[in-house]
Amino acid sequence: MTRKFKLERAHARIASKATMFKVLKYLDRRRVETPLLLIDRDKIREKVSLVGSGIRNSRVYYAMKANPDRGVLKLMDSLGMGFEIASEGELNPLRALKVAPDRIISSNPVKSVKFLKAAAKYGLRSFAFDSMEEVEKLARFVPGSNVYIRVAVANEGSEWPLSRKFGVELDIALKLIDYAREKGLNPAGITFHVGSQCLNMYNWDTALYKAKALWEMAEREGVKMSLLNIGGGYPINYTKGVVGVEAIERNIDRIIRDNFPSDIEVMIEPGRSLVGDAGVFVSSVIGKARRGHENWVQIDVGVFNGLMESIGGIKYTYLVENGGGKKKGFTVAGPSCDSFDVMGAEVQMPEPEVGGLMLILSAGAYTTCYASEFNGFPIPKTKII
Repeated sequence: MTRKFKLERAHARIASKATMFKVLKYLDRRRVETPLLLIDRDKIREKVSLVGSGIRNSRVYYAMKANPDRGVLKLMDSLGMGFEIASEGELNPLRALKVAPDRIISSNPVKSVKFLKAAAKYGLRSFAFDSMEEVEKLARFVPGSNVYIRVAVANEGSEWPLSRKFGVELDIALKLIDYAREKGLNPAGITFHVGSQCLNMYNWDTALYKAKALWEMAEREGVKMSLLNIGGGYPINYTKGVVGVEAIERNIDRIIRDNFPSDIEVMIEPGRSLVGDAGVFVSSVIGKARRGHENWVQIDVGVFNGLMESIGGIKYTYLVENGGGKKKGFTVAGPSCDSFDVMGAEVQMPEPEVGGLMLILSAGAYTTCYASEFNGFPIPKTKII
């Protein structure tokens, strides 16, 4: 049978026409088993060529936690990407792909001993830190490695803040840099993270000026650093347009050029911005109900098996099969018995049909990687198209 979806301008602002064409072509006259995550290979190629192109002396390391699907990793590897990892579980597939160790870094400031042993054996040499205890672990298990201190920076304006768990202020950072040097490590640079899905491009200004202050403090202590890791945070479109990569990087490059040595090495760790808007969830409508004054629609992918970020404030754009009628507000919920399994309220859409498909746009990042089989519902499969 032929699937019918009414694409509107609002949808085109979230997912590219090319991506939607590929998705709809895949679904046309094809029976699909839902839930299914479709990933547009060409969209990833486009984003890989874009991210980092506006910052001189930069190298991009894909934050593979965003989507560690083997097909995605193989594609990233074929495009020459570096990888940012946090555990032996993330190292193992890269080892299977024979990714060279100099293309892998670890920016999780707290790493397990098991991971450090595996990293040392494979030859990783670049690690973040933000505590004396981490310095001692690094000095013991990866002696002489290059380390970069995680500085705490503002995360206001980010839809997924990361500021409380990691990072230290400048006075503590300077002491840790000195301690790392005493322990035989190479304090090579500074890192920070402005927060995931950062909607305020000027967060990078504050972070970069803070990094500059620490850089100068370290120089006065006789520490010559060479790298600046600006983390990730580049946003994508979910329900509205966001500031583009070009504008963000133009601003970052200007500040780095004006405030840091000309030969500085810049690391970038994008995750969401490389795979997020390349992904479209294909789900099925499994139920509808009228509860009080609310219209409810339940689909076969939810908080526990793919849309965990919705509980942190991420809102998705939905596209309903055969959705040509008048729009009204729906509460969109997942399939489980848990009342926590709700992704959005007053989502404007045409009346969905039970058994019909519902597409969820910009679902390529932080979806299947969070998924579990809670309540027996399956983790969605991923298909690269």
